[in-house]
Amino acid sequence: MQNTTNSYKTTDVVISAIRDFLKLESASGILLIGAMALAMIMNNTALDDIYQAIIKTPIAVQIGALAIDKPLLLWINDGLMALFFFTVGLELKREILEGELSRLSQVALPLAGAIGGMLVPALIYAFLNRQDSVLLHGWAIPAATDIAFALGILMLLGKRVPNSLKIFLITLAVFDDVGAIIVIALFYTADLSYVSLIVAAICIVILVLMNLLNVTRIPAYALVGLVLWVSVLKSGVHATLATVIMAFTIPLRTKNPEQRSPLHQLESDLHPMVAYFVLPVFAFANAGVNLGNLSIDSLTHPVPVGIALGLFLGKQLGVFGFAWLAIKLGIASKSKDISWSSLYGVAILCGVGFTMSLFIGALAFNAGDLPAHIDERFGILLGSVLSAVVGYLWLRYSLKRDQRRQGGE
Repeated sequence: MQNTTNSYKTTDVVISAIRDFLKLESASGILLIGAMALAMIMNNTALDDIYQAIIKTPIAVQIGALAIDKPLLLWINDGLMALFFFTVGLELKREILEGELSRLSQVALPLAGAIGGMLVPALIYAFLNRQDSVLLHGWAIPAATDIAFALGILMLLGKRVPNSLKIFLITLAVFDDVGAIIVIALFYTADLSYVSLIVAAICIVILVLMNLLNVTRIPAYALVGLVLWVSVLKSGVHATLATVIMAFTIPLRTKNPEQRSPLHQLESDLHPMVAYFVLPVFAFANAGVNLGNLSIDSLTHPVPVGIALGLFLGKQLGVFGFAWLAIKLGIASKSKDISWSSLYGVAILCGVGFTMSLFIGALAFNAGDLPAHIDERFGILLGSVLSAVVGYLWLRYSLKRDQRRQGGE
């Protein structure tokens, strides 16, 4: 009886500890680091066969003549990540209609930073790989920012982080995600199937009509959305676009003020799943880099060098430089509790590309596009780790200094 009681107490302690951990704003970033580390360990030890067997497990779904047959890795990248982009779409719609993006005064600074943060890294990569048209396909890899990772690192600094700095990073990341979605749709699209596109267009019309008719039943949107996702997947356009379009048709408001809106409900329900399951699983499936292939040649190749420099140098120079220029030109304004030093620290953190860079990297290069000993993920991991470590240390110092100055005042 005593053993049973002790067992219950131990279980309660474990459950309580898990709940406390998940309440941390940095929890998703910590889980991402853990997933990345686990993938690296398995891929570089005797566990590699198990790792490869997991991500290459074939999974097929077939209804009549319609069949989707992919390894688990692609189900994660095309299917599971659809939930991530759907959540991004929900967040973007809410922010535009009633959040930070609804006020033009709050938009200019992070928008300028996001534009610079995509443009400068892409130019650095393109310059280093300008002589090879195949290698140029990876130009968008260092243009991405991993919001979960970057925000998680920022939140490790605790209450010293002013709320306006957190809002700046979140809003910039929203624009960055929109930019990534546009880039994927325009530049990483295969041969088109017009029959599938027609089916997708019909689904979009139905979703819009459902919104206009004030349909609030989430299962109805899910059913049409599933058909939309499959048709876009089969069309040759990347399926991320389908989930974002679907998100924009979800009603934000209802006629019944006492009824919770479908958008708020879905965003609330999906956010923990995406942060604590979808992104860590994606990181685990895509971060398995074999360090046995490391060599001077593999590290100095223009692809990993371009990605690493783009993320670590290009992001900080682009985000901070364009934000500084927007302020000096009077286009944007900086909150009084954000110092130039802390703004630069956040610009460094934006170089944590990780999941989004891995996602775009998987689209940019097909098997055989790169030499066998070259892996774009070397550059992604190096640039992201450098940005995370240097950004954290820079902000830790600058935020402490900001606190001392405010205390002296």
